[in-house]
Amino acid sequence: MNYVDILGLFAGACVTISVIPQIVKVYKTKKVRAISLKMFGTLTFGLAVWIVYGILKSDLPIIITNSVSFCFNLTMVYFIIYYEKE
Repeated sequence: MNYVDILGLFAGACVTISVIPQIVKVYKTKKVRAISLKMFGTLTFGLAVWIVYGILKSDLPIIITNSVSFCFNLTMVYFIIYYEKE
């Protein structure tokens, strides 16, 4: 693994962990009224496309970081849909 891959993993990790505080806050408060489902839905779809792109290019940093981000953002989509009912 070269320094470019390491830089890609670091950048991807920063972006990936950025949603964790929002997930924790929603989980604790159960409040999603001010959170946009359209934004998280679009972001999640975009991450899925990035994963496909990474697979087509055989680019492991893109595949790994976007796969983890996809899971985190899909969790937010679930929370928004689930807690919006309450």
